[in-house]
Amino acid sequence: MLDSRKETILQLIIEDFIKTAEPVGSKHLADDFGMNVSPATIRNDMAVLEQEGYLRQTHTSSGRVPTEQAYLYYLQNVVQPKCQQNEVDNLRAGMQSSKSIESTLKTIAKQLVDLTGETVILAFDPRWSYYTGVSNLFQKPEFQEDNLFHSISRFVDQFDDVLAQMFEATQEEQMVYIGSRNPFGDQMSTILIRYQVHDSRHGLLGLVGPLRMNYSKNIALMERAKELIGKL
Repeated sequence: MLDSRKETILQLIIEDFIKTAEPVGSKHLADDFGMNVSPATIRNDMAVLEQEGYLRQTHTSSGRVPTEQAYLYYLQNVVQPKCQQNEVDNLRAGMQSSKSIESTLKTIAKQLVDLTGETVILAFDPRWSYYTGVSNLFQKPEFQEDNLFHSISRFVDQFDDVLAQMFEATQEEQMVYIGSRNPFGDQMSTILIRYQVHDSRHGLLGLVGPLRMNYSKNIALMERAKELIGKL
C-alpha cells in the first residue's frame, strides 16, 4: 500500500489524465489541485511512484502518465463508482421504448455508448453477440498511432471469438480486464458484467475503451444497467 500522500498524488494524476490524455506535472498538481505541499515534494513523490512502477515519463514532456500497475491500484484501493441520476434515467427511458428482450438490450447498449463515449459489447444466452460504438475507439487520442489502430482492427476481426471465450471464462458478477489482462488489446480496458433476465437467461455486457477510461462513472453505469436488465 502507498502512504496517503502518494496515493492522493497518484489518484490526482490518474483522474487528470483520464480527462485530458496529457502528461501531468508536479507544478500542475500543486497549482491546480491546491495540495499543501511544494512542487519539489510532489516531484520527489512522483519520482518514487515512477521507480515503483506506477508512473512513466513520456519522451515529449516532463510530466508523467499512469501505468497499467497504477490503474490496477486505483481500481483496487481508490475508485468510488458514481454516476448521475439523469444518466440512470436515460438508461431506464431507453428500456421503455423497446419491446423484445433482444431489442431492449441493444437499446441499453446504445445508451451506454452515448453516456460513456466508449464501445459496448453484448452477448445474450450466448445465442448472439453485438457491439456498438467502435467509432469511439478511433477517436481516442491514444489510438491515433498506427500500432494501436491495428489493435482496434483486431478487436473487430476477433470480436465473436474473444467474446465467446470471455462468456465461458467470466464467472464473477463483474470483472475489469486492464491492459495485458485484456484479450482485446494491451492498451485497452474492458468492464464486464454478467447479467440475468427474469426467465433465467443470462449474458455479458461490457464496456471497452482505453486504459484511461472513466472507471468511476463507467463501473457505476454498468451496475445500474445490470439492475435494469434484471427487471426485464
